[in-house]
Amino acid sequence: MKKGRLLDAELSHVIARLGHTDTLTITDAGLPIPAGPHRIDLALIPGTPDFIGVVKAVTLEMQVESALIAEEIKQHNPQLHSALLAVLEALQQHQGNSITMRYTSHEQFKQQTQRSQAVIRSGECSPFANVILSAGVTF
Repeated sequence: MKKGRLLDAELSHVIARLGHTDTLTITDAGLPIPAGPHRIDLALIPGTPDFIGVVKAVTLEMQVESALIAEEIKQHNPQLHSALLAVLEALQQHQGNSITMRYTSHEQFKQQTQRSQAVIRSGECSPFANVILSAGVTF
């Protein structure tokens, strides 16, 4: 049995295969998922699992170098935006590195998901609850 905290085998496998600068997208329940990337659908019912919980679970095992967020989250979901920034700030402290945070339009964000190794769908049902995480290195 694996020793890490992340129990979902499919998700753990995707994270283990990430190389430096590979990306992983974590989405709300409504973001369209392109055909290219591997799809991991964790959504059970509206709100379960929530977006922040999925981000926290993924970052238990993923070294993060940067994050891409849709600009619209600032206006349309400021509470979740603040929560996401707090998680990323805590992650910086834990990893001992700086995480670059960038913003783009929601339309460009959706296009960027096509380049992700995988798209992880949460049960989050609030607007613009999406992030693309870029893998860093642990050395």
